[in-house]
Amino acid sequence: MGIGNWLHRAPPAPADDKLSMRVIAVLRTVFDPEIPVNIYDLGLIYALDVDEEKRNVHIRMTLTAAACPVAHTFPSVVGNAVQALDGVNDVHVELVWEPPWSREMIGEAARLQLGLL
Repeated sequence: MGIGNWLHRAPPAPADDKLSMRVIAVLRTVFDPEIPVNIYDLGLIYALDVDEEKRNVHIRMTLTAAACPVAHTFPSVVGNAVQALDGVNDVHVELVWEPPWSREMIGEAARLQLGLL
């Protein structure tokens, strides 16, 4: 079974839908392996640069801890999920550690889901 088989796929979007919004939708289908929240709402995505014309995506992301056991493989999971979107030409996922991730980066909806509010 390939890695893409366990990821939820976003449905093809209408032609007027912005690629950046579809990328965010896909990022919300990828979940942190230790916390039951998607990586976008968890605050692991630090920067998302989508070139709508060239259809290229650059993602700067982090993990909850530098010693995370999936640190070497998780960026490719994220990249594969985004690459599967119709119309994406190229995806580059950059794993960064500064600033360090903290619970304050979790979005309000995710905080509510985790019982942190």
